[in-house]
Amino acid sequence: MAMESVSSQPVSRTGRVPPHSEEAERGVLGSVLLDSARVMDICVERQISPESFYVPAHRIVYEAMLDLSNQAAAIDILTVTDKLKMAGGLESIGGTVFLDRLIDSTPTAAHAEYYAEIVRQKFLLRSIISCARDAENSCYESEEGADLTLGKVEQSFLDITERQHGYMVPWTTAIKNTMEHIENILVTRKGLSGISTGFMNLDKILQGLRAGEMIVLAARPSMGKTSLVMNIAENVALGKGGDKVPKPVGIFSLEMSHEALVMRMLCSHAEVPSFDLAGGYVGQNAHGKLTQAASVLSKAPIYLDDTGGLDVMEMRARARRMKKKNNIELVVIDYLQLLHSSEYARQGKQVETAHISGNLKAMAKELKVPVLVLSQLSRAPEQRDKSGKPKLSDLRDSGAIEQDADVVCMLRRPCKYPEDEEQNDQTLAIVDVAKHRNGPTGEVRLNFEDRFTRFRDREHGVDEMPGGAPEAEVEVQ
Repeated sequence: MAMESVSSQPVSRTGRVPPHSEEAERGVLGSVLLDSARVMDICVERQISPESFYVPAHRIVYEAMLDLSNQAAAIDILTVTDKLKMAGGLESIGGTVFLDRLIDSTPTAAHAEYYAEIVRQKFLLRSIISCARDAENSCYESEEGADLTLGKVEQSFLDITERQHGYMVPWTTAIKNTMEHIENILVTRKGLSGISTGFMNLDKILQGLRAGEMIVLAARPSMGKTSLVMNIAENVALGKGGDKVPKPVGIFSLEMSHEALVMRMLCSHAEVPSFDLAGGYVGQNAHGKLTQAASVLSKAPIYLDDTGGLDVMEMRARARRMKKKNNIELVVIDYLQLLHSSEYARQGKQVETAHISGNLKAMAKELKVPVLVLSQLSRAPEQRDKSGKPKLSDLRDSGAIEQDADVVCMLRRPCKYPEDEEQNDQTLAIVDVAKHRNGPTGEVRLNFEDRFTRFRDREHGVDEMPGGAPEAEVEVQ
């Protein structure tokens, strides 16, 4: 009777029993008892968890087996029986008779892989059903907006997908794939491994913006960080990099409206001062330049979302749709501190920012594109040093930004600080690559034309050591 009460499951509210296979579940458990060393490895690789079993008695037995496996202990009918006795679960499954039946119903462990796959597939179907029910309840009960609810629903379904893609890549396959990449570099003679920023001096250190990486560009206000990131987005979208191939770019502008951002990009491309244009102090020559710039930029594959106050989960959903619909190859976010996380907002700004930062890194890996994020710096550089040179610890609100980022660049302009030794150089802009997980760090020197909000390469862009190589301080993690 005890066994019947544990094995029974209520049917769904539609009157249908959720997808499962008791025979396959028994086959997996019986195979473990017959050949634990091989079958437990199969189960772990297929990500079979106690929740993967529909029948509660099977779930209890597998949990005991998993505990024994984690302790590197032998798994057989005696050890499992002892484990269940100590946990108080032996009687609830029907005693040792239940375990004997598992072995009797599994004549051989040779088909364990087949049984495990059936269990995995049925669990996946039940997970989809569960997510669909939660989505329905959210639509009826949630007080949040429809866009935010949709983002969370999409993320819940995506979490199911991510759990199914955890198979280990064979070492030989990893070596083969890496060698193919190396051979391609040798054949093409192009060392750039990521998307070119369009700035030769910056590419020398970064080797491009790499897929799956989170790149943070941080600065104090009015240093030109939005201008620099928009210049990079324009270069990528127009194919001004090393490979000369235009690439779709998705931009999330939480600070500036699309009118202001497009106006800035047009004036920058046309080299027409936006301040003069706003005051009406430009002539026909400027009109011709702006018309030509509009013609060029209108063909650029740029997708702009200027929704303010986005929740990070909603932004991930929008980026996911951009990737699916437009195959974007770079995501730009202006800027991190304007994102929100309704789930963590009440736990303080530091915890909220840490959650947002972690989600941006996860988004880069999920979409397999570089995510270029702008971030504010605290006032510490100005209070600590009259030259205003920032440090990684100056990243505002949370140290998690420094931890999650693969690359952190600090932008400063010496002309903004009267006591800087280079304060007379009005066009100099310094991008300090302070963290580079997979390469060297160092300073990159660019020219910034304030009137046109335009950055350009400087003749001697990278501070060089004797011998011509940039200073390499590779971070090993």
